[in-house]
Amino acid sequence: MKLYTTDYAPNPRRVRWVMAEKGITDIGLVQIDIMNLEHRTHPVVAKTGSSHLPVLELDDGSVIAESVAIGRYLESLYPQPNLFGHDAREIADIEMWTRRLEQRLATPLMLGTRLKAAPLAVLETPNTAVADYMFEGAAVFCAGLDAHLAGRDFIAADRLTIADIVCACAFDFARIARFRPDNSLQDLERWLGAMRDRAKTLEI
Repeated sequence: MKLYTTDYAPNPRRVRWVMAEKGITDIGLVQIDIMNLEHRTHPVVAKTGSSHLPVLELDDGSVIAESVAIGRYLESLYPQPNLFGHDAREIADIEMWTRRLEQRLATPLMLGTRLKAAPLAVLETPNTAVADYMFEGAAVFCAGLDAHLAGRDFIAADRLTIADIVCACAFDFARIARFRPDNSLQDLERWLGAMRDRAKTLEI
């Protein structure tokens, strides 16, 4: 298998983080230069019907797109450590938080960053007003997330799951546009610091 990825974007980083947690080393990484728009013309990426990364190419030449879908597929092949849930209730809790984070935090932060960060103008026509609106909504969600994290080390279970990975990658990407959670949100700050330390240890 091969993972078509880029170091510039948060969604491919999610999959690399899943691979690092699971110790997956037998999937080749193929770097796509999105700053030179290679993702818009690459033949393997085009198989998905979209120009977005990441893309996992299977040994038979078929492809899987979307970071969480790829993560689920990898979990089926490499079940430990578990990142998506052990039983029906845990699976539901992790899915619930992952969807909330995607809709109310990760997507606004990623779109806002693409619309505001000057280095990314090659990918998206800048629109500061829309970016600020996206960031305002994300900031509101951050306050609720801070309250949820009080007394907790992880978002959706008693261990790291895909929900934590989705959230941490979004925050890290948004630093390009100078978005930071309010420093009064101490539980969120504690959690984010721990996630960044973990990512450094995993070298992702």
